[in-house]
Amino acid sequence: MRPLRDPALQSALGWIMAGWLRFCYATIRWTHDNRQVAEEIWDQGGGVLTVFWHSRTSLAPAAWPLGRAQPIKGMISRSADGELFARAMARLGIPAVRGSSANKDKGETDKGGTQALRDGLRQLKVGGLAITPDGPRGPVHSMAEGLVVLARLSKAPVLFVGLSCNPAIRLNNWDRTVIPLPFGRGAVVWERGDFPQGAEVADVSADWRERITAVEAAADALTGLKRV
Repeated sequence: MRPLRDPALQSALGWIMAGWLRFCYATIRWTHDNRQVAEEIWDQGGGVLTVFWHSRTSLAPAAWPLGRAQPIKGMISRSADGELFARAMARLGIPAVRGSSANKDKGETDKGGTQALRDGLRQLKVGGLAITPDGPRGPVHSMAEGLVVLARLSKAPVLFVGLSCNPAIRLNNWDRTVIPLPFGRGAVVWERGDFPQGAEVADVSADWRERITAVEAAADALTGLKRV
């Protein structure tokens, strides 16, 4: 058995990860930009898609006040790494919807994508759903169509969220994942989107890709984190 597939190890590492992130969130000095956009969606309740690039996943819970916003779940892959992260997020109050889309270029089979779409639509009837459109394997800042399809079918509003902190650790992986360090500066930038009636999925995907990147760049500008 591969070590990360051991349930006991996953549980222990998930507990450690959640504790570290909670400590960082509490000690980081946060700046919030355009928060009123999020406040309006939280006030209206119901379904909402919250979207950010995969490299900033470790910062996402800091952008979603559980006592203020709708209950939320995160779309997390069924991989061993995804299981570890799902355990950590659950300890932070964000349970998972599991599954990822098939990679057509590699001829891979569906890994729960169809069921995840159904579960995602079910969640959007009652609350929030967090998605990283370029996860779980990239390419970095690529835009899978699943997000746009969910927005079109559910008619839920979309919150593009830019997340940043400085100082931070950057992992040497495909998306240079950002891991927060305590006592630094953090930023959350929001922008709202809605699926335009009659629009083509490909056109919306291209537009939303630029908008997610823009709010992330704005957050990095606030913290001084170097973009890569």
